[in-house]
Amino acid sequence: MWSLFRLVESGFRCKLIEAGSDFGGTWYWNRYPGARVDTDVPSYEFELEELWKDWNWPEVFPGGEDLRAYFKSVGQKLDLRRHCLFDHAVRSAHWGEISHLWNVTADGAAGVYEASSRHVIFALGTSAQPYIPNIKGLDRFSGHCMHTARWPRDGLETRGKRVGIIGTGASGVQVIQEVGPVAEKLTVFQRTPNLAIPMRQRALQVQEQTSAKSSYPDIFNNRHGTFTGFSYDFNPRKTEEDTPEQREAFWEGLWSLGGFRFFVGGYHDLFFSKEANDLAYAFWRKKVSERIRDPKKRDLLAPAISPHPFGAKRVSLEQNYWEVVCQDNVDIVDVNNDPIVEVTATGVRTAKRTYDLDILVLATGFDAYTGSYLQIDIRGEEGRTIQEHWREGVRSYLGTTVNKFPNLWFMYGPHSPGAFSVMPALAEVQGGWIVDAMKQLRAENVTKFVARTNAAEAYSQHVRELAPPLLLQAKSWYLGANIPGKVQGIHDYFGGVPAYIQELKEEAEKGYPNFQRARLADSHKGEEVRAKL
Repeated sequence: MWSLFRLVESGFRCKLIEAGSDFGGTWYWNRYPGARVDTDVPSYEFELEELWKDWNWPEVFPGGEDLRAYFKSVGQKLDLRRHCLFDHAVRSAHWGEISHLWNVTADGAAGVYEASSRHVIFALGTSAQPYIPNIKGLDRFSGHCMHTARWPRDGLETRGKRVGIIGTGASGVQVIQEVGPVAEKLTVFQRTPNLAIPMRQRALQVQEQTSAKSSYPDIFNNRHGTFTGFSYDFNPRKTEEDTPEQREAFWEGLWSLGGFRFFVGGYHDLFFSKEANDLAYAFWRKKVSERIRDPKKRDLLAPAISPHPFGAKRVSLEQNYWEVVCQDNVDIVDVNNDPIVEVTATGVRTAKRTYDLDILVLATGFDAYTGSYLQIDIRGEEGRTIQEHWREGVRSYLGTTVNKFPNLWFMYGPHSPGAFSVMPALAEVQGGWIVDAMKQLRAENVTKFVARTNAAEAYSQHVRELAPPLLLQAKSWYLGANIPGKVQGIHDYFGGVPAYIQELKEEAEKGYPNFQRARLADSHKGEEVRAKL
């Protein structure tokens, strides 16, 4: 969306092709009960003043409906809709070596759309391709069964129903908080306990936001100076440099403020020292255990020994999760000791018993980083497919381009700080960098621009070396370990937002030395530019 704005502003002729019916990206699709962003506002906004000066939020952490309204407002204020083709899914993008054009096809209700494009930008999201586990009998269930990312647009009544939820990631936590208080029975099938921390949600008043808007430019500017783009950052001290009393007071302060502060606002050695990580987990367990009155559930939800290093799996924000799961109408099934055998027409059968259900929710996450790309027939030089190119693991240059795939750009995908950054801010950083590069190419009449293979190999190795050692000790979607058969590896840039911005900046300032350029004959210089965003 931001890239489309920058492209139009820069005089490019563009077309945004979107499978959904409106703006919003992941927030268009995620309509499950309790869906909300885990970044507070105004951090989760675009920096352009005309987009925020008259916009106000009802809550610090906006819900899905408010987020969809915001992105719709952005589209209206920037007059973007006339450049969009909604309700169409891109099926293929093939590079033409003779023409230096991408041939793009998309399917929609109105038929097949075809376009020839000098450049293609993929902005498919870090977590957009739902993962449906291969559970025996899943298609036999006679009740309502859906993935959280494909919740019915008209909603689904869960009050008084027998509901089962498979998965306890971020979407699972949010659904449980909403469904638990109204369901007749809620059964949670848990593999790994969620080490969630307090969100500290609160209502926002218009007057409060109006008064704060004078500081918005500074807030947006500061997003580029912290590790994750939040308004807070890691403490420069190591955990054991403070006394136990000092640590306790420091953590208590972070805990009371909420958000991700206890996670990415704590001591900077959290991901590098097992001793530091164990101390953080012990504090977390103490705080959470105070809210879990059932000792059996406490053992499942906050075990004495951490199931993995704290933070090595995505930390979720909760509001009343521990109180809800402690309700008498909520059961926790540890699928490590009582695995799911099959889904029947009436429920779920585990090794030990059968659970009758009216609704089955798959909060099973996503084929993150690469899943959306691998669903598309993308072919670069010599007809090489993206599936072939990434068969042994992701390779990219700067988390924005792929060697052997000229004039192909991507945003908040693999090898960018997608999972450890504020998405609107990252969209501005990457989108601005890509559009600036395209403007330079246009000025120089360059029609083919592709990352050098040795640069992509070196950058990919660089990304692997940046990964904190404790992160590698969890089977997480960060590594692709949640998808059976997927090649595991480092998919995220863990050097922090400032370092990432600096790497992009240096490449541009040096004149893009790690790219190869080519030009067509003069007769090809006026080709239309379209962008798939």
